[in-house]
Amino acid sequence: MTRGAIDLKVVRDRLEMVSVCLADLRALPQASLDEFLRDRRNPAAADSLLRRAIEAIFDTARHILAKGFGVGALEYRDVARRAAEHGVIDDKALGERFVRIAGFRNRLAHHYDDVTPAELFGILSADLPDLEALADALRRAAVRLDASPEE
Repeated sequence: MTRGAIDLKVVRDRLEMVSVCLADLRALPQASLDEFLRDRRNPAAADSLLRRAIEAIFDTARHILAKGFGVGALEYRDVARRAAEHGVIDDKALGERFVRIAGFRNRLAHHYDDVTPAELFGILSADLPDLEALADALRRAAVRLDASPEE
C-alpha cells in the first residue's frame, strides 16, 4: 500500500461521531443496573452507540495506518496491533486495551446474543474513558503525521 496524505477532515468527522456517541452513551442511566434496565431500549441504544463509536475509532486508525504508514489492515485486532506498533497509539496499556476493544466489537457484531445488558452497563459505567483516550491518541497522531515531512 502506498503512503499518502492523511485527510484531517476524515479524521475530524469520524472522531466527531465518536464524541457524539460518547455523549449519548453518557446520557443513558448509569446510577444502577436496575435503573438502566427500567427501559428496555437502553441496552439496545448502548449496543448501537458503542458499536458505532468503536467502528469509527477503528476506521480512523485504519485511515491513519494506510495514509501515514502505507500499512493495510483489515481485521480489527490487526488494526489495533499495528496502530500500537507504529506509535499511532503511543501508550502501551491503551494499545493493549485497543486490542481487547477489537474483540468486544466483534462480539457486538457477530455474537450479539452473548453480550448481556449487565455487560453493556458495566462498560457504560467504567470503560468509556478508554474510547475517549483512543480518540485523543488518534487525533494527536493524525496531526503529528500530517505535519511530518514526507520521507
